[in-house]
This record gives sequence, C-alpha cells and structure tokens, in this order.
Amino acid sequence: MIPVQGVTGKDVAVLGLGRSGLTAARALQAGGARAICWDDNPAAREAASAEGFELRDLNRASALEGIAYLVTSPGIAHLYPVANGIIAAALDAGIPVDNDIGLFFRSLAVSEWQRFDTPPRVIAVTGSNGKSTTSALLHHVFVSAGRPCQLAGNIGRGVLDLEPPEDGAVIVLELSSYQTELARALTPDIAVFTNLSPDHLDRHGGMGGYFAAKRRLFAEGGPDRAIIGVDEAEGRFLAGQLSEGPEDDRVIRVSVTRKPAGPGWQVAARKGFLTEYRKGRQTGSIDLRPFSGLPGVHNHQNACAAYAAARAMGLGPRQIADAFESFAGLPHRSQLVAEAAGVRFVNDSKATNVDSASKALGAFKNIRWICGGLQKEGGLDALAEASQSVRKAYVIGREAASFAMQLSVETEVCGTMEAAVSRAIADAEPGDTVLLAPAAASFDQYDNFEQRGEAFIKAVKDSLGS
Repeated sequence: MIPVQGVTGKDVAVLGLGRSGLTAARALQAGGARAICWDDNPAAREAASAEGFELRDLNRASALEGIAYLVTSPGIAHLYPVANGIIAAALDAGIPVDNDIGLFFRSLAVSEWQRFDTPPRVIAVTGSNGKSTTSALLHHVFVSAGRPCQLAGNIGRGVLDLEPPEDGAVIVLELSSYQTELARALTPDIAVFTNLSPDHLDRHGGMGGYFAAKRRLFAEGGPDRAIIGVDEAEGRFLAGQLSEGPEDDRVIRVSVTRKPAGPGWQVAARKGFLTEYRKGRQTGSIDLRPFSGLPGVHNHQNACAAYAAARAMGLGPRQIADAFESFAGLPHRSQLVAEAAGVRFVNDSKATNVDSASKALGAFKNIRWICGGLQKEGGLDALAEASQSVRKAYVIGREAASFAMQLSVETEVCGTMEAAVSRAIADAEPGDTVLLAPAAASFDQYDNFEQRGEAFIKAVKDSLGS
C-alpha cells in the first residue's frame, strides 16, 4: 500500500466505496488521516463498516464541516452533465476535491528513495482506445526484461494498493479521462497518448472537454518524455505544444498511417512492420505480423506506443521484440477463444464504441460479426467502411432492431448472445471469423463489458461442446 502523505490528523471524506474508494480510505488511514466514508449503495457502506471505517451521510447539511479534503471515485460526475450534489457542496465550501490518482502522485516519492541507485519511474498511459493493451504490454515487456514492474490504475489494482516500489522499479498506470480530469497531482516520468475518438462526451461536455481531460496528463504533469499518437489532429496538436522543434526528442511521435519524416524521434508501423527513426535514420525494426497477441493495425499502434516508452526507458529493440512475441493479449480485447472446423472465434467485448469496433473489424477477414448493445452518441455511419469484411451481422441488445437498421451489411436480429452465437456458427464456413465487437456499451444486458465477453465465451464453448 502507498500511504497518503500530508494528511496526518486530518478528516478526509471518501465518496464512493468501490475498488478505488475503499483502497483510498485504507491508504488515507495508513497516512494518519481519519477516513469518513459514504456511498449511496448500502452494500458498499456495509463493506466499509466491516473494515471499521466511520460512515457519514455526506448528503446531510453540515456533513462536510471539518473536512479537509473530499476524495471521490472516478465514475462520479463533478461537472458535466450535472455535478454530484456532495461534490458541488464541497466546491461551494472551498474544500479541495481529489481522487486516488492525485493522492498517489503526491504520495509516491519518499525519503528512502535517496538510497536507491535508480529512482522508480512511472509511465502513465491514456487515450480513447488501446490504453489497456498498451499498459499491459509495457508491463509484460519490463517483467520479461527482468525489471521489477507493477501495473495499476484503470486496469488491475487500484494505484494506492501498489507496493512501495523498490530500487529501479517501474510502475505502469492506465489512466482514463475520468481519472486524469480531476487528479490534483499528475507527475509521470513518461506519459503516453494513444489516440482520440469520441467517447464519454456527456461526462466532459463535448469533444473539446474530453481532449482537455486527456491533455492534463501532459500539460499539468510535465513528463520527461511524451509518446504521442499523431494519427488524429488532436495528437498532432498536443505533440506540437510539447515540442520545442523538429529535433526535440523529448516527444516521440507514433503513427500507423504516416511515414516517418524529419529529424525527430518517431516510431511507426506500416503493413505489419514497426520501425524506429531518430535523426532521420532507422535505428530499429520489428516484424509484428507473427505475434498472435497483437493482431491488426490497432494493436500495431499499441505496439508502437509501448515500444517507444520502453526505448525511452533504455531497453533495446531485441529485448522488446522478444517480449512482444510472448505477449498473449488481454481478455476481451481481440482474444482468440476457440478455433473449430476452420472457423475462429474472437472476443473483443472491449470494443464499446464505434472507433474501437472499426479497428477490430479491420483486423480480420470474412467476419461473422456479433454487435449491438447500448448505443453511444454519434450513430454508426463510421462503421460502413470498416464493415467491408463483414459477411453478416448478428445483432444483440434490447434495441437490436433499431441498431440493425443502421448497418450497411446483411443483418439478423438475434437479441441474445446465445442466439447470435448459434446463428453465426450455423452460417460460418472455413476461413470465417466469428467476432464479438459490439460497438456499444453493455449495460442494457450486462453489468460490464467483461461480463458480456464471458457470456460470448460460454456461448461459444456450449455450442461447440467444449
């Protein structure tokens, strides 16, 4: 655990008692604070009470009197579309509002580090798509290279639940826009921006607010090095703001659409080949095509970002390539779950928006596409070009019929996952891929995308009798 610094003897309110909230309460207590907890969910309150935490209904008038800080869970809105009432009351009272990410960055470094030969380093990864895979891939690379490394944030453990890092250790954090937007401290050594596409727009008041939340990791944190995906205008803008000129190698530009040019530090992937350029010369390359854990252009972009961060940390191209080869991928992200009679079954339940689904579709041919769910803003028109490899779509979700009407391919309204898998198997031929890439949120039928992915896996195994 990372004890929170600077809170000894203070009363700190914790709003939201999920994984990050309870961990924050424990870390605050370890740092000498009195954690005063609240969650509107009775089961969450009961879990906190069982650990001995004081409960206080923060909705009550005067409940925030004497509170030094309010620590809130990332999923609770603090500005758009409407601020949570407790957060609004804290802001009105001038009480600082923070989250576990802010507490982590202000508390990580301790006096014992002065005895280390190599101080611990933090790599923080954000972006619309690919940040989970990039973070997990980086963790795998460092572990494979024999470096002590921990993975946390929006993936795996809560940040304050990490062990205090040892000499030469690396911490890799996946950070969502919900986490970067509110954190009062953001000071990674290396920051990674994968890409940007519309998502969570209601929470951020539009695309500009969404980009601003991501940008805080770089503008507020001042990382020693920034790895920036430049295939969107926002990435190019961000790289331009951070760089002092074309030769400034503190910014490493990453692309899967643009050919490297100029004297700067660049990592690009084209037709499955990753290449590194510095000062106008190629300095490294990897053939990504044989790596089963990194299929498709979108994963090649993730590989470029991870490669750039690892190189910035001093690892060699051969070390990185060896680790890429043994990377198995993440559950629910282009996950190969079965292969039978020449048909592959791939679970990409994490493709919860149009952009991520488009990238999943681009990674395969002859697709039997299972899609649908709680549709997000912006419609499905952007899927038209990516759907060229789709032989037929099998639509699930409570609004499957209306979802199907927006697609430009042959569709069958199935409603449930079980029906969709059954129909796709009945139609599939050798060489086909049955792909779950919903292009929608899961909450109309499932608690989260993981549960939806597990339902797909179960339906496949039940249908195949395995």
